[in-house]
Amino acid sequence: MKKTFKSVFETYDWNMVQAKIYQTQASGVEQALANSKRNLDDFIALISPAAQPYLEQMAQISHHLTKKRFGKTIQMYAPMYLSNECQNICTYCGFSFDNKLKRRTLTRTEITQETVVLKEMGFDHVLLVTGEANYTVNIDYFLKAIAQIKPDFSNISVEVQPLSETEYQQLHDAGVYSVLVYQETYHRDVYKQYHPKGKKSNFDFRLETPDRIGTAGIHKIGLGVLLGLEDWRTDSFFNALHLDYLQRTYWQSKFSVSFPRLRPAEGIIEPNFIMDDRDLTQLICAYRLWNEDLELSISTRENEKFRDNIIPIGVTSMSAGSKTNPGGYAVDPQSLEQFETSDERPANIIAKIITTKGYEPVWKDWDNSYN
Repeated sequence: MKKTFKSVFETYDWNMVQAKIYQTQASGVEQALANSKRNLDDFIALISPAAQPYLEQMAQISHHLTKKRFGKTIQMYAPMYLSNECQNICTYCGFSFDNKLKRRTLTRTEITQETVVLKEMGFDHVLLVTGEANYTVNIDYFLKAIAQIKPDFSNISVEVQPLSETEYQQLHDAGVYSVLVYQETYHRDVYKQYHPKGKKSNFDFRLETPDRIGTAGIHKIGLGVLLGLEDWRTDSFFNALHLDYLQRTYWQSKFSVSFPRLRPAEGIIEPNFIMDDRDLTQLICAYRLWNEDLELSISTRENEKFRDNIIPIGVTSMSAGSKTNPGGYAVDPQSLEQFETSDERPANIIAKIITTKGYEPVWKDWDNSYN
């Protein structure tokens, strides 16, 4: 049987990792900051409470490393929600099966209408998002949607239910550039409480999904945890552990991290753990100091002030003008949304703010003719 991340994951204990993080001393943080190459032990130090007094220094280093690796650019992208149908019950998601509200899956005509609006806004990078409903939004639906919009977007990413290796190969062959999949939380003991029903309740199947993506040769793999479910520091260590394994195993692929903080949505729980803006800044800096090559993405979940101020610190991509409901741009603005956005400013305003920060908003950096 092929080795997967599960074999690495099972050598770690949540409680022991958590204790190590919270027992870190200032000397450990200072050593991590002094190192020119940083490992997972350094990452533990940089996400620890002991690192909080060093945040300004971390931000300065993060700015320098990001500028050296990525230049002064911010990639612009937008999500296109194709469906809010879902067969899972997830206690934190507006699409949860037990929310007895009207569901919608976009037709070909409706996808065209959404595409027209996104193109008018200037987007050339699009992220296709759906709930997890295998009978309606499945690989056949994805392939048809991708083929339909491929002439309009130079870069297509997807965030859908975990698929098989063969299905990921089909997405690769269809021209998908990146696949995003979030474990939500790596705390196995409580995972089932958040996912009581549906295919998503299978912790191991989801845990091994990035292995299937990597084996299929997808250009970029995106990971993240839902910040607010469990202790963000411990969850983020396991996310970094996962990335470390993937980079060693699927070195041909690029990797990205997103930072979704739990946002209000229809029928969801309140966050179990509060993560404030300073905490999120620390986490972004910790990822950058640990790994110069990671692409770091901030969505419109975050508030305007935070998004404006994080631009020069370490992120490499931002969404703008996002709608988290199918048809939200043109077809059906009132359909069920996955979560509330916080920054509702239009894309052209975000682009201007990026420019005023001395950075360049990049609408297109990939051309299918070179694929």
